[in-house]
Amino acid sequence: MKLKRAGIGTKILILVLLAIVATTILSVHAQIQTAQAEKASLTQQVQALKEENAALADDIAHSNDPNYLENIARTELGLLEPGEIVFVDTSR
Repeated sequence: MKLKRAGIGTKILILVLLAIVATTILSVHAQIQTAQAEKASLTQQVQALKEENAALADDIAHSNDPNYLENIARTELGLLEPGEIVFVDTSR
C-alpha cells in the first residue's frame, strides 16, 4: 500500500488554517485576561458596597440610641453640650 503525498495546495491550506487557529487562540486568551481583570475589579466594588451597606445598616440600627446620636453630633458636627468648653492645643 502506497501513501499519497500531500500537494503544495494542501500544505498551504493547512498552514493558513494553523495561522487562523493560532490567531484565534491568542485573541481568546486576551479576552479571557480582560474578563478576569474586570471580574477582579467588580469583586472589589462588590466588597466595598457590602461594607458600606453594613455601615449604613449599623447607622439605621442605632438611629434611636441617644449616646450614638450624641457621638455623631460631637465628632461630625462639632456640637457641644450647654456650658461645655473646648480647649484647642495650638502648640503642634
